[in-house]
Amino acid sequence: MIKTTVVIPNYNGISYLEDCLIFLKRSKGTTFDTIVVDNGSEDGSVQMIKERFPWVRLLCLSENTGFSHAVNVGIKESKTPYVLLLNNDTVVEHDFVARLEQAMEEHPKYFSFSSKMLCMKQPDVIDDAGDYYCALGWAFARGKGKPSLRFTADGDVFAACAGAAIYRREVFRQIGYFDELHFAYLEDIDVGYRARLRGYKNGYCPKAVVYHAGSGFSGSRYNEFKVNLSSRNSVYLIYKNMPCLQILLNLPFLLLGFFVKSLFFMKKGMGRIYVRGLWRGLVLSCSGEGRKKKFPFHRRYMGAYIKVQFELWYNMLRRVTEG
Repeated sequence: MIKTTVVIPNYNGISYLEDCLIFLKRSKGTTFDTIVVDNGSEDGSVQMIKERFPWVRLLCLSENTGFSHAVNVGIKESKTPYVLLLNNDTVVEHDFVARLEQAMEEHPKYFSFSSKMLCMKQPDVIDDAGDYYCALGWAFARGKGKPSLRFTADGDVFAACAGAAIYRREVFRQIGYFDELHFAYLEDIDVGYRARLRGYKNGYCPKAVVYHAGSGFSGSRYNEFKVNLSSRNSVYLIYKNMPCLQILLNLPFLLLGFFVKSLFFMKKGMGRIYVRGLWRGLVLSCSGEGRKKKFPFHRRYMGAYIKVQFELWYNMLRRVTEG
């Protein structure tokens, strides 16, 4: 039985997508389905897939609907117990899918597993080893820029990085799919957060190795598009997942976090863009659409809320001390 469907969102990614599919085809150890969801590309990506990769199921959207909507389309079209999301600017090692599938089989209470993402240009350096989230309102990639040899052990993370991660499909029916109001950025923190609040865990699988080019969509690590959306979504993420009392509890840390980030982006000449994004996040949270998306609080999951809160504080100390 096929247990995994690989879903690759694509938008004008022809310069990366060919290698991504070639290396994926070489995978061994398991059999899986592959879906590419194209977000209205105009660079020949669709034709290239049709001509060179007939084994790929191609779903074409008429316009760029964002990462969240594209992967939701793929997840809902899949029929397998697991869904593996993969960025188009990646190449995987031959046992990548099998390793992630094995991790899910061995840990039935886990919602997701993040892979060991290495920098394509510096393959001995970590790009992402799972994501953390902290009381400052910051999400950050575990191990980014550090030697890969330091991240060889299994472990838990706050959320899996959706650039190369496997998910248990049935859990989406309980917690909801990727929030399409995010469009892109922090949507993977959000869905991992929701899973945590319902008692699931998210893990890191170091044996599943993938090489990531990075910034294949937005073009650079810091740009107006990314800063604007990320800051907006950082406010919306808090509103969605924290009950009002928890927001008040964390408010001093959150305000400090936003202030520090404002200073950081001011130095990069993007301070106004960042602050404008924060304001847009407040507007979104107060809108009818935003209020409908707020994740419902249930007393029976109080233990999960308390555990997450202590983790937010711990990750804040981790971020401050480790840099």
